[in-house]
Amino acid sequence: MILLLVSLFILLFLGVPIAYALGLSALSYFLIEQPMLIGILPQRLFAGINNYALISLPLFILMGFVMNIGGITERLLNLSLFFVGRFKGGLGLVNVVASMIFGGISGSSASDTASIGSVLIPEMKKRGYPASFAAGITVASSTMGMVIPPSVPMVIYAIVAQESVGQLFLGGLIPGLLIGVFQLAIVYWVSKRKNFPTQPIAWTFENAIAQVKGAGLVVIMPILIVGSVVFGIATPTESAGLGVLYGLILGFFLTGLGSLKRLPESMRVAILTSAKIMMIIAFSQLYIWVLALERVPDMLAAYVVSLDLGPTALMLVIAVVILIAGTFIDVSPAILLLTPVLLPAATATGVSGVQFGVVLVSGLAVGACTPPVGNCLNVCAAIARMGIGSIFLGAAPFLLGNVAVLILICLFPQLVLWVPSLVFP
Repeated sequence: MILLLVSLFILLFLGVPIAYALGLSALSYFLIEQPMLIGILPQRLFAGINNYALISLPLFILMGFVMNIGGITERLLNLSLFFVGRFKGGLGLVNVVASMIFGGISGSSASDTASIGSVLIPEMKKRGYPASFAAGITVASSTMGMVIPPSVPMVIYAIVAQESVGQLFLGGLIPGLLIGVFQLAIVYWVSKRKNFPTQPIAWTFENAIAQVKGAGLVVIMPILIVGSVVFGIATPTESAGLGVLYGLILGFFLTGLGSLKRLPESMRVAILTSAKIMMIIAFSQLYIWVLALERVPDMLAAYVVSLDLGPTALMLVIAVVILIAGTFIDVSPAILLLTPVLLPAATATGVSGVQFGVVLVSGLAVGACTPPVGNCLNVCAAIARMGIGSIFLGAAPFLLGNVAVLILICLFPQLVLWVPSLVFP
């Protein structure tokens, strides 16, 4: 066990990509501790990705790209501007509201950062907002893409933990919306103090009809995707495929052939992104199998039970561990590493696997916005052409909303479990 952990931390410290670090650490264990089992390596690697549900990942990722090329982002921004543009810091509020809607479509925070940030960050700078504020709120609000259903990280967790994708999607609904409400309040408070401008649009019946026509079919998309999974109409894989098809049809009617011409490039990027995730999953499943062989999760669960912590206290401790781990490990590998180690300890004290999954994803969403690894932070840095340090300083006040929600869902499990209990009694 010591060899496993030490070798992994050394490789990560040396800058070895997480997938190869996991694989080399497991290989070193086999070579030194269990050389007779070396032949099982290929079998375990294949078994790690031999899961039908994994087909949904590239489709959900492609769905996010299809949203970007179909002219959908602009319509969501216009809809958000119509409702909140009249308030102080209107574009900051638009940023949050658009992320709430877009997060329910793409299922990816990085996609949210790229699509909304590429439009709103230059516009906010042009209208006098500080660059760090514009980039910071873009990064912080994008975290809702992981929590509000559908969610790619939730699918990954469901596969590892053998939990219901539908219940996890519903479990993330209230926490995701709460993050948005907290961030809206912080944006408005900062904007009032600094007297940021408004971007009002006249509230007329004609404008309202125009906005509904422009974005109505877009807004119902997450309802169709999540609803089809929750009510058993389609599997996660089928719903992701339907989402891609719906996005292509919608994009064609909104932008004509433009979206179809950009489809091959979007598919190429989606394939490369999916391949990266699949490699991490394969090597992490091998590493997890070795941990199970050494009975690490069982020993940790027994130790936690011996501490006699209640479910709430344990979840608060786990939340701190998740926040720290998310700073150094990207979201997907963190889910794959932390779930088999921490979930048995949590369930041993009576914590629901659905609550644990939502806490895990919500905590790692904060890590996606913190240096040095933060994926969303690096995407935003490329778009805004700013250093990740200044972007993080701009995002920090808004991430307090995320941390507040993380504490709330640890203290009050029903914030996660209430909606799933209505549909899955």
